[in-house]
Amino acid sequence: MAHHTLKSGYDRMVERLNRFPQGAPPSVLLERILRELVSEREAELIAGLPIKPFTAAKAARLWRMGPVEAQAVLDELASRAMLVDMPGKRGVRYALPPPMAGFFEFSLMRVRDDLDQKLLSELYYQYLNVEEDFIKALFTEGETQLGRVFVHEPVLTSEDALHVLDHERASEVVRGAKHMGVGLCYCRHKMQHLGRACDAPLDICMTFGPTADSLIRHGHARRVDRVEGLELLDRAHEANLVQFGENVQREVGFICNCCGCCCEAMIAARRFAFLHPVHTTNWLPEIDEGNCNGCGKCVAACPVEALNLASASDEAAPRRSKAVLDAERCLGCGVCVRNCSREGIRLKPRGARVITPVTSAHRYVAMAVERGKLQDLIWDERAMWSHRAMAAVFGAVLKLPPVKRAMAGEQLQSRYLDRLLERAQA
Repeated sequence: MAHHTLKSGYDRMVERLNRFPQGAPPSVLLERILRELVSEREAELIAGLPIKPFTAAKAARLWRMGPVEAQAVLDELASRAMLVDMPGKRGVRYALPPPMAGFFEFSLMRVRDDLDQKLLSELYYQYLNVEEDFIKALFTEGETQLGRVFVHEPVLTSEDALHVLDHERASEVVRGAKHMGVGLCYCRHKMQHLGRACDAPLDICMTFGPTADSLIRHGHARRVDRVEGLELLDRAHEANLVQFGENVQREVGFICNCCGCCCEAMIAARRFAFLHPVHTTNWLPEIDEGNCNGCGKCVAACPVEALNLASASDEAAPRRSKAVLDAERCLGCGVCVRNCSREGIRLKPRGARVITPVTSAHRYVAMAVERGKLQDLIWDERAMWSHRAMAAVFGAVLKLPPVKRAMAGEQLQSRYLDRLLERAQA
């Protein structure tokens, strides 16, 4: 007889997290992280929540509890930044953010006494930096990635600046934000608890829009205006930090100001460069070998080790070095340009333009298709048998080879399924 074990609330929460395009591979460490963040009852309730934003009334129906009790649970989870609450004309909607960029970061965005942040930091480090399954899944699966890099605006010439679109400028995200909050850099805060943090600014990472509004209202971020937001960008530029933000054109949800030593996105960009874990800018540095004296300042400043020193092959000066670019690794951030004291580096356009999804919804769908999770976005309410059944059928069909996928569509005789298959293959 097969051995059966009952799933815990944490097991079910992990399953729920992995229906989202940005999942979290199961791990003993992940369960320990979740145990620090939520009770088992809360984990069980979270497991029943849909992926798309929902109301308190829907949560009450899915949880089969009274509306007052459901509202109290939702408000408690939102107060701890496990949920994001979004007031609107039709009432408040809630959403469960993914682990990243989401509730992992939120737990360290400010100093808190309701969490053991040192223990959490140690667990995050082991789960993200040692085990690596989470980082690989987050940054290397599919072609559409979570984040993109913004160009280092101060180094652009006036001529180059004409070719930079508004959505490619961190400054325009700041200027256009309805809500803007700033909190502690999750990555450096984590490393601080481990005694490994660098001296880059800590209170500098930004959130925008409804997520920022929720975090600000519950005390996890502080509200900043446009002037301070632009000052924070200047401060980041002076510290050679890279602006890494949500990979969308409209309504960017976050911009992290990343160092090369602590920040997960930069670490992933170094470790898995050949898999292109981060969407680059549309620029590449061009080195003027005549001006390069091999000082190495640009090499030291590069957060992803895309620059190295090599022999200049100068017979008159055999020991002379020059900077050499590995374009496959380069993010196109432009940090190297401001560190060249001889004006020997400038930015030039890449050969092919980098495409950025228009909205978060577009990115979620693209990521879901690439990761085989489109069915989880479409049939979202797993409390309903019909949703579970259709998601299982469609998920199995999507995994078939193209010919068998077409045959399955014919056999099922479903116009709806045909439309979904066409959308998945588009």
